[in-house]
Amino acid sequence: MLKSFVIDHMQHQNILELSQSALLIIDMQEAFRANIKNFDQFAERIAVAAKGAQLLNVPVFVTEQYPKGLGPTAAEIKESLPLEIEIFEKTAFSSCGAQQFHSKLQSLEIKHVAVAGIEAHICVNQTVHDLLAMNIRVHLLTDCITSRNKTDRKVGLAKMQASGAVPSSVEMALFELMRDAKHEQFKAIQGLIK
Repeated sequence: MLKSFVIDHMQHQNILELSQSALLIIDMQEAFRANIKNFDQFAERIAVAAKGAQLLNVPVFVTEQYPKGLGPTAAEIKESLPLEIEIFEKTAFSSCGAQQFHSKLQSLEIKHVAVAGIEAHICVNQTVHDLLAMNIRVHLLTDCITSRNKTDRKVGLAKMQASGAVPSSVEMALFELMRDAKHEQFKAIQGLIK
């Protein structure tokens, strides 16, 4: 007879763990809207990820690359964030170059980071490699990561995966975080992703 499946079993390292995860939104700023094909679509998917993370009490981090020149985070994403969210400004391409972000991540003892944003081959790539070097499991929300150029997006995603980042999507990540249809936020999450 098969043993019954127990939710509290040891889960695989590539599955998001609710109590140890965060969402990181990298540089989804207004200046890129005109230069990135389907920017609006990516921004909407990221807004869904941000809303879902908040429903599940998962910390959300947002970085902006030189906002004086590149503007604020896209309006549709900003509207999905809590009013009191701290946005980390940076000039380094890696988000880990923003000291306050790096410190906050360490203080919360985050072990899994779901990553969204732009550009796949520059800021996302360098951030992901720095997170991996910190022994953090990185989950690439591939439906939320893009670049101006398709080839750069493709090679950026390939390099990050070759280095150990795990491909994922908004829906996959939210369902991994819930683990069970009995989760109190299941209906709300289901409503978000429809």
